[in-house]
Amino acid sequence: MAEHRSMQRAALLDAARSLLSEGGTDALTFPALAERTGLARSSVYEYFRSRAAVVEELCEVDFPLWAAEVETAMSLAGTPEGKVEAYVRKQLALVGDRRHRAVVAISASELDAGAREKIRAAHGGLVAMIVEALRDMGHEQPRMAAMLLQGMADAAVRRIELGAAEEPEVITEAAVAMALRGVRG
Repeated sequence: MAEHRSMQRAALLDAARSLLSEGGTDALTFPALAERTGLARSSVYEYFRSRAAVVEELCEVDFPLWAAEVETAMSLAGTPEGKVEAYVRKQLALVGDRRHRAVVAISASELDAGAREKIRAAHGGLVAMIVEALRDMGHEQPRMAAMLLQGMADAAVRRIELGAAEEPEVITEAAVAMALRGVRG
């Protein structure tokens, strides 16, 4: 029984990833989840109490995987500047990944304060990854610089997601150039 519930929960999360990837947070509804998984709508409520709970669990499951990919890319860089470049590039490369939609959904207005705080803490872990590289570059306030760098990366992510006039590669190159110029001071 526990294995069946675990498989159903995983199927619901996978369906949620697909819905978020295809149509953003508006596409994530319990009727849509039920349809995608073949469950009755009332059965979806046995696994999740709300859309926010689905998003929160997706972030708990997917954010660490996403962050690990950023961390791995950074670990392959030989210099602090290379780590900054890898930090920005990998985040922007992950925009097309359907797991990313769950991370983007943190801005969904229906998330309760507890869910938002958990997700902010996870996001803070991502920012913490770059602090050491910024410290190695001589920044007097590496934590603040890391927060500003992440803000720039977030803006580039949003630009790509909006389907801006520029190609994602153009946005990525501009973001990397701005990040490197900015962190070098």
